[in-house]
Amino acid sequence: MNQTLVQKLTRIKPVETSVEREHATNSQGLSRSIGLFPLTMIGVGATIGTGIFFTMVEAVPKAGPSVILSFLMAAITAGLTALCYAELSFRIPASGSSYSFAYATVGEFAAFIMAACLLLEYGLAASATAIGWSSYLNNFLENAFHLQIPEMLRSPMIVSGPKGTEFHPGHVNLPPVLLVCLCCFLLLRGTKESATTNAIMVLIKLAILIFFVVIAFSGFDINNFTPFFNSDNSKGLAGMPGVMAAAGTVFFSFIGLDTVATAGEEVRDPKRNVPIGILAALVIVTVFYLLVAVAALGAQPAAKFEGQEAGLAVILQNVTGKAWPALILSAGAVISVFSVTLVTIYGQTRILYAISRDGLIPKSFQTVNPRTSAPVSNTVIVCLVVGLVSGLVDATFLWDMVSMGTLTAFMVVSVAVPVLRKRENGKGEAGFRVPFGPYLVPGMSILACLYMMRYLSPATYRIFAVWMTVAVLTYFFYGIHNSRLNKQR
Repeated sequence: MNQTLVQKLTRIKPVETSVEREHATNSQGLSRSIGLFPLTMIGVGATIGTGIFFTMVEAVPKAGPSVILSFLMAAITAGLTALCYAELSFRIPASGSSYSFAYATVGEFAAFIMAACLLLEYGLAASATAIGWSSYLNNFLENAFHLQIPEMLRSPMIVSGPKGTEFHPGHVNLPPVLLVCLCCFLLLRGTKESATTNAIMVLIKLAILIFFVVIAFSGFDINNFTPFFNSDNSKGLAGMPGVMAAAGTVFFSFIGLDTVATAGEEVRDPKRNVPIGILAALVIVTVFYLLVAVAALGAQPAAKFEGQEAGLAVILQNVTGKAWPALILSAGAVISVFSVTLVTIYGQTRILYAISRDGLIPKSFQTVNPRTSAPVSNTVIVCLVVGLVSGLVDATFLWDMVSMGTLTAFMVVSVAVPVLRKRENGKGEAGFRVPFGPYLVPGMSILACLYMMRYLSPATYRIFAVWMTVAVLTYFFYGIHNSRLNKQR
């Protein structure tokens, strides 16, 4: 209780209390019900879908056909960080992911700021994917039943127009709100049921994307890759700046790696399964991203991507001249994007659970239903916020903000590796370790993240600064006084 301010800000939660002991002593805690396969599918489910089904509309106008390099750059950066995640998840297999990693290595204040980044990242990612789901649902209804959702019920109130932010009173994007309600219902039934349902939806998603690749390659035209780099410099995005700007936009789709780690406290044999799940999800995601990107760009000129709704479905309809391939893809997207939204909301609830258990936010976020092992009030609050954002705000405002949160989280995870190695002083338990020592790979990961962050929009930095201010005030007015570590001293 007599700690100085600096000591309070830098106090750490010891690794041995961050893992299974807390769970073992808490009969109302989260249950270990997830195996390796559903865990890997959680990572794939949270990743494949966002970058392919939606963000190509945002990324291709920035980079042109060289968006393939953007996906590759994002994958390499994510791969470097995945190695760091794998080592930390072996030693700290607790709920909360990079928040828990930061708390055990760089201190309480940094961990709380990291938690704020994660909450921003997950909340807006869930909202953005739910919004994208709406366009594929509308495409499916049009091709299957010649019906369209009325414009006022599928367009948000706050949109990004050619002259800046526009307000459309009376408009609400209803389908994303309904999707979030369905996710809420499923998550309240329990983690095991949610993970199993997600695995089924992910397999459907992969099958749909293979279907797209096969048909899109039948209309492949190599001339669509000329010129390879964006040649329009009106926005300063010609050449490599366009590639890196697009990489920053699509990078948030690698959020799935973090989602795997958030499940650490609910995974069977986490020291084995979490590292394997992270690396396996990265490989699967990278292969599918590159295949679909090449097929899509080969089937359609880059200029047509801008502003295109349900882009992959439209490509199939243009290639075949028939509606049924688009119908199948839209139906698959409706199912698969459900899984993205589901696991993203799941990830945010588990981070809030971990923060609440440490006393940094109110206890209501850690209250668990003894029958379903689901944090009920936590889940309901998250879904209410996500539903409001997805129903009222244009997705254009959200993509770069999610990337900012993801890049920040990845950098903190990279910093945590050498710090934890130094604390262990060679006495750590044998297991997975980042190759080439504790500095090379984490250092490369940090530099790659910083390089991509510099291409995010100025508006993103302004909003991020406001959010960080709110986080700092919350910590000093509530968290620092109610921390469990503060009460233990």
